[in-house]
Amino acid sequence: MSYISATVTMGYWEVLVTGFMASWVLSVVGDTLPPCDFPAIYNFGDSNSDTGGISAAFEPIRAPYGEAFFHKTAGRDSDGRLIIDFIAERLKLPYLSAYLNSIGTNYRHGANFATGGSTIRRQNETIFEYGISPFSLDMQIVQFNQFKSRTGDLYHEVKNTPEAENSPDQRNLLRLFTLLILNIYQQGGRAFWIHNTGPIGCLPVNLFYVSNPPSGYLDEHGCVKAQNEMAVEFNSKLQDRIVKLRAELPEAAIAYVDVYSAKYGLISNAKNLGLADPLKVAVVIM
Repeated sequence: MSYISATVTMGYWEVLVTGFMASWVLSVVGDTLPPCDFPAIYNFGDSNSDTGGISAAFEPIRAPYGEAFFHKTAGRDSDGRLIIDFIAERLKLPYLSAYLNSIGTNYRHGANFATGGSTIRRQNETIFEYGISPFSLDMQIVQFNQFKSRTGDLYHEVKNTPEAENSPDQRNLLRLFTLLILNIYQQGGRAFWIHNTGPIGCLPVNLFYVSNPPSGYLDEHGCVKAQNEMAVEFNSKLQDRIVKLRAELPEAAIAYVDVYSAKYGLISNAKNLGLADPLKVAVVIM
């Protein structure tokens, strides 16, 4: 009958690690103490703090669970929020995404390894017989170690990359793009109209599976900020590649068209243009 908490350093971040052994009580402290400042939470436990793990791994949790607060099923064995949700709110962090969930997740501020029916000791039983989760506490720790290792590798890979063009995805795309242009040129093509990629973060499909986007996920116009930043970064490298192509293909006339700015300008100024909901019409203009 205890609640355990600790801090752990991941890279340069000190994060809050919580775990639930059986049951515990959260007491709200007064305003005399300084506010807690944790950039992330990593949680371990069972259904007392499972925000969607067991629901993602096996059969989804069905209504009426979740309807009182989320107004839909939310992966919790509860009508509303769990205590871990209130902790996240208190720390001004988004609700924790389950580590086992692959759709609509956000691990920028932590992850939740808890699954309903978990135990400390591994059980020689199946979830279909007795409802015991196969993800016992030791397995949750294994998942956490893997999560920490893989995100650490990704962080160092990006950190040690001097330019975004050196990332495998963008490098391969630009290489393929160049080969296609050269192929057309070798077959007699001389006049090229090349437009960059548009603000892909403004596509309405991006929000189909994200009903409650966390703070900072969208920009001031309702577009997915990270996706648009990726598009801007790619367009910058694309423009640099076209400058090189102009030098390499002296007989070609290559026009670079900034479609991103044109389309994002329409979306950001949609209401002044008489469009009530720019994201609904974005499908047409994209």
